[in-house]
Amino acid sequence: MDHSIQDIARLAGTTSRTLRHYGAEGLLPPSRIAANGYRYYDDRALVRLQRILLLRELGLGLPAIREVLDRETDEAVALRAHLGWLEQEQQRLQRQIRSVHTTINAVERKDQLMAKAMFDGFDHTTHKEEVEQRWGADAYASGDVWWRGMNTAQRAQWQAMTDALQAAWQDAAARQITPDGAEAQRLAQRHVEWLDGVPGIPRENGRPSADYVRGLGEMYVADDRFAAHYGGQAGAGFVRDALTAYADRTL
Repeated sequence: MDHSIQDIARLAGTTSRTLRHYGAEGLLPPSRIAANGYRYYDDRALVRLQRILLLRELGLGLPAIREVLDRETDEAVALRAHLGWLEQEQQRLQRQIRSVHTTINAVERKDQLMAKAMFDGFDHTTHKEEVEQRWGADAYASGDVWWRGMNTAQRAQWQAMTDALQAAWQDAAARQITPDGAEAQRLAQRHVEWLDGVPGIPRENGRPSADYVRGLGEMYVADDRFAAHYGGQAGAGFVRDALTAYADRTL
């Protein structure tokens, strides 16, 4: 089913001019152009537009959005990753909402303020102690400086890349491919390249060390919070086995 550019603009809460601009930038070409010059969009184009709008809400610019769309061509996997991020963000916002409600009630009743409750959902340093225990204070400090130095768009792009990687792992695990097979090893390589962008992690010959990559895989399995990102214990086990095979062969 085709939709006119005016219909899509109205449904998406945007303008025909914006949609034409997305087309000119190569992000959203029309599915067909009628003899009278009118632009029409099919269902697949609507899915692509939804992804564009979601990424725009994360603060990404059009060049970064094009990079994400070109890299993640499986629409269901990409949307599943974005959904995971939205659900995490929803949980964080719900915690913040509860915190603000608690503060309002305490102020109005002139009760004693509870600092721990007031700042639930605001702290990005949740895993500080764990990181320092596992890999040292320098590893956490380097990562913290790196994260604080990003602007909103850069953080959003990093999060989108992370979510897409986790969704790809979940998809591969669900299809029960072999951890040491070619497809899983390409995912493992992508995972290591993703890790390579984080400062402060243990390295050998300029790359994430083999022991670090193996240890990270074990941590994904041992800690339910991390396993959840890969679809639970079974998915985390698949990631661990693939990363171990990659580390043994390549690092």
